[in-house]
Amino acid sequence: MTEQLKTAVIGAGLMGHGIAWLLAEAGHEVKVYDSSQEALDSLQSRLAGIEAMFGAGPDVRARVQGVGSVAEAVRGASFVVEAVIENVPLKQSIFEELEGLVSPECILASNTSSIPTRIIAAKVKTKHRVVGTHFWNPPHLVPLVEVVQMAEENLPAVEKTIQILADAGRKPVHARKDVPGFIGNRLQHALKREAIAMVANGVCDAETIDDVVKYGFGRRMAVLGPMEQSDLVGLDLTRAIHETIMPDLDNTAGPHPYLVECCEAGKLGMKSGEGFRKWTPESADAVRDQLRDFLAAQARGNNPGNEDG
Repeated sequence: MTEQLKTAVIGAGLMGHGIAWLLAEAGHEVKVYDSSQEALDSLQSRLAGIEAMFGAGPDVRARVQGVGSVAEAVRGASFVVEAVIENVPLKQSIFEELEGLVSPECILASNTSSIPTRIIAAKVKTKHRVVGTHFWNPPHLVPLVEVVQMAEENLPAVEKTIQILADAGRKPVHARKDVPGFIGNRLQHALKREAIAMVANGVCDAETIDDVVKYGFGRRMAVLGPMEQSDLVGLDLTRAIHETIMPDLDNTAGPHPYLVECCEAGKLGMKSGEGFRKWTPESADAVRDQLRDFLAAQARGNNPGNEDG
């Protein structure tokens, strides 16, 4: 088990407050900085929402403190997670600043969903202690964290990070190469590319795509990954299917023209009322609520402190 640490989270937004909760729940002291005073002012109330969801006591969020500067947040820290928006210059400047504020032993982790860690760490001299940590949204409900290794020299920091996250009740996995999108988003967006292409080519509509995933193979994916499924049915059958369909799958280089067309027309999804599908505020909220409730029920069931789980 990891000893109790002084930790810091840079960014108190959508991802940052959930990451802070996880670290505090594991017994660590957590200091959180955000350039937005509004985000800091609402930090405790948002943590209280997680507390209520899990039926936890106030001792967890008592270990989380919002502070007014990066220097104050990371003073004495041995593990720091950056959780700001996906903006390369901003992340680079934060890591450059962090390097001058923390001890040589402090691990610097970036929560990014797709940006290679080597790009974020471009201005850092002591790159051996920089790792990628892709938490999935919302981090207090989705257990997976992809821990990304840049080079051989990063392995000790990667292994320590994996241990910290495992002790915090997460499911850390080791991405051994620092490729864009890491593991999960490469898989997710390969599926999206083919889905978009089928809608664009008139094979089916967007609702049908979602139904096929949700009521078909998606039902088993929580317990049976694609490599397991291939082994289950046999690699000879997998090969035979690939010989039929692989030549016909979409291989558009870059965003599909249909996706570009939607964006340029202002069809941006739920926030604009239309994307691949049409949305009212009520139907969009219903999807959000359904997702939140489903993930919360799963998380409560996996929480060892929950007597009903």
